[in-house]
Amino acid sequence: MSAPNWAELARTELSDEHVVLRPIAESDREPLRTQALDPALWRYFVQLIETDEQFDAFFDAAVADQAAGERVVYVITDRASAAVAGSMSFCSINPAAGRLEIGWSWLGTKFHGQGINHWAKYLMLREAFDHLGAERVEFKTDALNKQARQGLRNIGAVEEGILRSFNPMPGNRRRDAVYYSVLRGEWPAVAANLLAGRKGSDDGS
Repeated sequence: MSAPNWAELARTELSDEHVVLRPIAESDREPLRTQALDPALWRYFVQLIETDEQFDAFFDAAVADQAAGERVVYVITDRASAAVAGSMSFCSINPAAGRLEIGWSWLGTKFHGQGINHWAKYLMLREAFDHLGAERVEFKTDALNKQARQGLRNIGAVEEGILRSFNPMPGNRRRDAVYYSVLRGEWPAVAANLLAGRKGSDDGS
């Protein structure tokens, strides 16, 4: 029996009273550009976006990765303002092993501190465990990104360890990557914690 196609199954709208997540489309290019052209957002990201050309390459890669089934790229809309706030993805999708990653997470600066990251991660975790049937959802972030690390701890993700010199970063630095995860057996407690409304980091991870 073949493994289910999680990349296809997850390509759907996720929503609650706080946020709407829907798969990326070409029409999202300009709304996302409005939020993305702030170099401060990309301090801990593997790419630096300072120009329109850099943003277009970043956006085109997201669309191509989704079309190839390598990622499910969600565009996040804030219900309160009806504005596009940023993006978050399912990646490292491996249904045969029962695991996937939530990553490529970023929000425009003006949407930080509003709980958008919190509720977007709740919806994606719910999709992963309750719809896709995942056994493990993982996250990774820069070891230097204290805010994102605290945010992941706040939602109940367990820190697993540091992979040293994991990948190159802009500015000729090599990043130490910290891995976190939530397992299926932990999901009910994590879900209860998230539904209680405890806000973690909103700068992405």
